[in-house]
Amino acid sequence: MRNGLWTRARALLPALLAPLMLFAVLPALGNTQAVDVPPPTMVPVAGGGMSPSPFPSVLRTPAPTTQPPEVRAASAVLVDLDSGQVLFAKDPHQRRAIASLTKIMTALLTLERTTPAEIVTVSPEAADPGPTVGISQLGLVPGERISVQQLLYALLLQSANDAALALAEHISGTVEDFVKAMNSRAKRLGLTDTRLASPSGLDDAGHSSAFDVATMARVAYQQPLFGRIVRTKYREIPAPDGKPRIIQNRNVLLWLYPGAIGVKTGYTSRAGFCVVGAAERNGLRLLAVVLGEPGEPFSDTAALLNYGFTAFERRSLVEEGEHLGSVSIGGRQVPVAAGSDLVGLVPVDAEIQRELPLLPAVSFPPGVGETVGDLTVSAPGLRVGTVPLVVVSVPGPSPPAEPGPWWRRAASSLVSALDGVLDALFG
Repeated sequence: MRNGLWTRARALLPALLAPLMLFAVLPALGNTQAVDVPPPTMVPVAGGGMSPSPFPSVLRTPAPTTQPPEVRAASAVLVDLDSGQVLFAKDPHQRRAIASLTKIMTALLTLERTTPAEIVTVSPEAADPGPTVGISQLGLVPGERISVQQLLYALLLQSANDAALALAEHISGTVEDFVKAMNSRAKRLGLTDTRLASPSGLDDAGHSSAFDVATMARVAYQQPLFGRIVRTKYREIPAPDGKPRIIQNRNVLLWLYPGAIGVKTGYTSRAGFCVVGAAERNGLRLLAVVLGEPGEPFSDTAALLNYGFTAFERRSLVEEGEHLGSVSIGGRQVPVAAGSDLVGLVPVDAEIQRELPLLPAVSFPPGVGETVGDLTVSAPGLRVGTVPLVVVSVPGPSPPAEPGPWWRRAASSLVSALDGVLDALFG
């Protein structure tokens, strides 16, 4: 017995000492960033047993700069969470396995098709702790009755695969039908790089891209409950035996990055390390996606967020009704104005460029208020956005030619008369 206790204590020792060891070496880590530290979290491993927390306790990021960071991820993107404007991209449409980031789509469908208070009855298949559920699970038991909201917390904080299966069966009847619904929703969102194969992503058979994952997350954020869940660090979830299950968010940016508000992590051997991270500062919300990191992914995610907050500023670029000069339609100059406002993120101190491309089918005369083209606003290396060009007024018909002096009119009449005489004699 004493030997067994010593063996278990020795296994826990690295996890208990890890935070102290990290603080001891912190001054030697160079350029680091640390705010609060996530507690050590024992993680189940395949075959049984536990391993010390794999989560970092410090971020290694370059000093904030207006220059884009170098990221090790195979694919990455940084966007404005609210507008979707792309601020940084590295192979954003590369199709890759996304591991548990798949659960963002599972959560989106759940939020759109259920209410948080709905009760789910867990099937034996969803509760099965076999390979289809994986090592990340809440510990559901067959017949357990649990709310959709509690399952969503387990899904997004602890990445519980049994919660993903339980939600899929509750919504669609079978996992297979739920996967069809996932892909149908992806198609409606225009996610051309995405084809999902399970509600958990554990199978590694599906794929998506950094750009598509960012779009999924942005749409999910339109559901208020999603934002509340993914910024939560801990949650107690009731269990059938009465002892609550305590889960911890695996997104350590919530501890280490100032202003972090979410979102989700994922890992499989095929996908590599994947993170979607979001943060808010001074009213600006940014979202970064890194896919296929070879190692710790949170520092690259933080570096992208730092770049966005440092290198960009929000400006009012165009106001609705603002006169934009004239464009040539059918050889005539037609006054146009902006059809809507445009507020966007632009590089600090960047010069703004404007172009007025016309729609190919525009002809004269257009109607007042008609959209005849777009105003495209850009900065060096960055497209900011577009607003419609609308017609302010339509010029009238060209005035008749001036009659000219009397002697020119008389000469013209004489020439016409001579032509008539000659035509009568020789015609």
